[in-house]
Amino acid sequence: MTMVRVFDPAMCCSTGICGASVDPQLVRFAADLEWLGSRGVSVERFNLSQQPGAFAEDAAVRASLEAGGEAALPLVKVDGEVRSSGVYPSRDDLSAWAGLDVLEPSLYTDGVAELVAIGAAIASNCEPCFRFHYDQARRVGVSREDMARAVATAQAVKDTPANAISELAGRYLRATAPRAALAMAAEPDTTQAAGACCSPSEASGDAACGCDAAAGGEGTATGQTCC
Repeated sequence: MTMVRVFDPAMCCSTGICGASVDPQLVRFAADLEWLGSRGVSVERFNLSQQPGAFAEDAAVRASLEAGGEAALPLVKVDGEVRSSGVYPSRDDLSAWAGLDVLEPSLYTDGVAELVAIGAAIASNCEPCFRFHYDQARRVGVSREDMARAVATAQAVKDTPANAISELAGRYLRATAPRAALAMAAEPDTTQAAGACCSPSEASGDAACGCDAAAGGEGTATGQTCC
């Protein structure tokens, strides 16, 4: 069995994926190590602040620290041989060193990430979020058709619980309420005062969220950042 040993610099936890600001490089590397483990590679990871003894006991690691200081970390050994020092290697490098010939490319591309964000914007009714991620999606080459599919999927998921509770209420009320009362409840209230909750005059618009509606409403929110 291939053995991969990773000697990390001092971190707050075993993977560094903690706290308010997480280094995306550490997230990626942790996922790569998990991927190695799922393919039968033995993985061990040591943190300088929590396991200094492991660094002192390994002659190659100790020599690297004496020569370059903590800048030599992270250090990766594969089957006892130092393969990289000072950087977190890519999944391609790790798989090659471990003798894994077949790589599974990630499906989570930049385009997919923007489609997910667009769906989340629909689910949360966030106009600035939608505008921002629409622009980002266009920049990475996502088609309008794919964005429309993401919107339709998100809306369908969003509508499902609302439809379910409406159907449940209908079943209960049909069993107990007079027919006239049900008919009255089904008619839209056209007398609602302007400015009241959910009145037509309060329909979501650019003024409500401060968005710039230039260029056909496709611009990002003015002075806003999103997600």
